[in-house]
Amino acid sequence: MNHFALMARFNEWVNARLYASAAELSNEDYRRDRKAFFGSILNTLNHLLVVDRLWTGRIRGIDHGITSLEQILYDDFAALGAARVQEDRDLIAYVDGLDDDGLRETVTYKRTKGVQEHTTRRDHILLTLYNHQTHHRGQVHTMLTQAGVTPPALDVIYFLADLNQD
Repeated sequence: MNHFALMARFNEWVNARLYASAAELSNEDYRRDRKAFFGSILNTLNHLLVVDRLWTGRIRGIDHGITSLEQILYDDFAALGAARVQEDRDLIAYVDGLDDDGLRETVTYKRTKGVQEHTTRRDHILLTLYNHQTHHRGQVHTMLTQAGVTPPALDVIYFLADLNQD
């Protein structure tokens, strides 16, 4: 399995673990402003889905109608969780269909603000997506801990152990 396919599966695994931890919160704690970059766990989890849809839309040629990085796609936790699961499954299926040439192919897109076009290799976009997820999931992990919920280990090495791979 190539690293991009492996990371798509890791992404799905860690998101499931993080959402399971967030499900332990009261609605009030889920929505509480914790002074993080996007404020609450609700806002941060929505931001992650927004950016994933932006990047996957760009590499697949799909406009998801994203207008803002702060957009709340789903106010309801269960609906957001279901959308997260589907997004992760779609990413796995997409990445599994890419060969080395497809990964290196360039994609031209416009950012949410501005008219200038940018061209980036597909594998670099995927690296950006995975890194972005890690960055903000770390913030969610901290907010969960502040709320009294300790998420399980979220490192790749634990994911690999779950797969019985090294």
